[in-house]
Amino acid sequence: MFAPLQNDCFLRACLRQPTDYTPLWLMRQAGRYLPEYNATRARAGSFMGLATNPDFATEVTLQPLERYALDAAILFSDILTVPDAMGLGLSFAAGEGPRFAHPLRDEAAVLSLQAPDLDKLRYVFDAVTSIRRALNGRVPLIGFSGSPWTLACYMVEGAGSDDYRLVKQMLYGRPDLMHRILAINADAVAAYLNAQIDAGAQAVMVFDSWGGVLEHRAFQQFSLAYTQRVLAQLKREHEGQRVPCIVFTKGGGLWLEQIAAIGADVVGLDWTCDLGQARRRVDDAVALQGNLDPMVLFANADAVAAEARAVLDSFGTPQRADGRWGGHVFNLGHGINQHTPPDHVQALVEAVHAHSRVLRQAGSPA
Repeated sequence: MFAPLQNDCFLRACLRQPTDYTPLWLMRQAGRYLPEYNATRARAGSFMGLATNPDFATEVTLQPLERYALDAAILFSDILTVPDAMGLGLSFAAGEGPRFAHPLRDEAAVLSLQAPDLDKLRYVFDAVTSIRRALNGRVPLIGFSGSPWTLACYMVEGAGSDDYRLVKQMLYGRPDLMHRILAINADAVAAYLNAQIDAGAQAVMVFDSWGGVLEHRAFQQFSLAYTQRVLAQLKREHEGQRVPCIVFTKGGGLWLEQIAAIGADVVGLDWTCDLGQARRRVDDAVALQGNLDPMVLFANADAVAAEARAVLDSFGTPQRADGRWGGHVFNLGHGINQHTPPDHVQALVEAVHAHSRVLRQAGSPA
């Protein structure tokens, strides 16, 4: 159904297999920093008009690959498609971000919550298949979802939040209601990601964007446990190929060992973590993804390249002294900023590919 894969460097790094260089992709790599994206979004009329149209979603997913030698594509969609399909009424107001018309604010609303009919998300799966075909084997395609906890934050708050007061009020005051939301979310996210895999996604990522706002015990109970519930249900092979899973918890460096133990192939790190120390902490039991500060991309090209080399040097040579390989997927520590100069991204891509080859040629095991 799909063309053979020509560049599997990203998948190999996820699985801690030998690679000739360190693969690179960027969170939000298809986005507002690209003028061609803004032109397509204008044609679509709105963000949701863009995300719910497989043709537009395919077009913008491929745009950064036309500019840069990236090693993976990521589905253009939104983390909130699942609760939208649950009937919460997702909308995007200009300059305000996502908002739900029917947030979960009381017991009746929580008790009436049900897993979504996946047919309501058919546009996502159609986009996955369309993108995979359009890639024609150039690079792998990553599917994704928000984590159960991150979805719950939006579902209870009704929008983004500075203090997470409403969702934490429910977490501490009515943990039974929070656990119900999270259990439904976890099973829905697993089914959603499995459907993306069936449609053509070759790796999947769980964005636990707001896990880091939790107190440490609450993180274990209300975020990590439900992300693990998702991973336990995921298809790990499809049509004879391993499907890597990435988990990214922004602000989660404190819990690196616990995150690494829940079954993901790759753990994403934000820029607050020392990558070399993180590698030693997990002893290459999982691959690591990250972790350049997105704001580095506002510096000049020489500074961008220097910071990229510093991240690669921190991880070190992927091959260990004992012959085993560690895995590193270069990425930002969070999504690319909309005001990023596109030329600076080119400097980053070139620096990562060039310096990671130098490190391998040097052959100094970590």
